[in-house]
Amino acid sequence: IQDTVSMSTPIYDNGGDVIELMDQISSDEEIVETYSRESMLKKAIKLLPPREKEIILDRYFKNKTQTEIALELGISQAQVSRLEKNALKTMYDVMNN
Repeated sequence: IQDTVSMSTPIYDNGGDVIELMDQISSDEEIVETYSRESMLKKAIKLLPPREKEIILDRYFKNKTQTEIALELGISQAQVSRLEKNALKTMYDVMNN
């Protein structure tokens, strides 16, 4: 069991600029906004055709290069680039409507 700490407790002070505990804790609005963005991103990815979905997951979640993906899919790097660009546009449209 720990003692209660005030949200106004200074956690950093360099002689003028004080950072309080409340400055370091996300607000409810930030939490909701983050959850909303993540939810919209998941929805946008789910709506992609299977090949585009695979490319987006490989590129942005597995950090693969377009060349690596092209070799795995048996297509050219230019085709991967085109499919990735199309997928990103689709995702952008879904997330902004």
